[in-house]
Amino acid sequence: MKVWIDTNVIIDVLEERKGFADISWKVWELCRTTKIIGYISALSVPNIVYIMRKELNPKKTRDLVDNLSLLFDISELSRRDIIFAANMMTHDLEDAIQMVQAERCGAEYIVTRNIKDFAGSAVRAVTPDEFIGIYESET
Repeated sequence: MKVWIDTNVIIDVLEERKGFADISWKVWELCRTTKIIGYISALSVPNIVYIMRKELNPKKTRDLVDNLSLLFDISELSRRDIIFAANMMTHDLEDAIQMVQAERCGAEYIVTRNIKDFAGSAVRAVTPDEFIGIYESET
C-alpha cells in the first residue's frame, strides 16, 4: 500500500507533539517495517529543517535527511507538479503540490491532520487515526 505522508505528521513525531506524536509514530512504524510505502515531498524536507532550525546544526540536519530518506520515499518536485498545483486554484500552494504528487506516485491515501486542506484532492485524505484503522481492517 502506498500512502502520502503530510509534513505535519512528520513534525508530530520529530517534535514529539503532545496528543499527536503517538498515533503519527504508528504511521512511521508501518513505513519503517515496510508494511506500507510512505512518500513525502522533496518540498517537505527543507520545510521540516526550517521549522526545526533552532534544534539543528549541520550534522543533525544531515542525520535528519538521512533518516527521512531511509524511512520514506522522497518524491521529486517537478515543474509539472508546480504548474498543476497552481492551476488547482487552492489557497495553499504547498498542499496543492502535495495533492498533485500524491496522485502522481499512486498513493491510496494522504495521511494528514488537516483534512480540510486536502478537500480538492483526487487522493483521499485521512487522519493518522483513520489511516491506522483502515490499515488494521485491511490486514
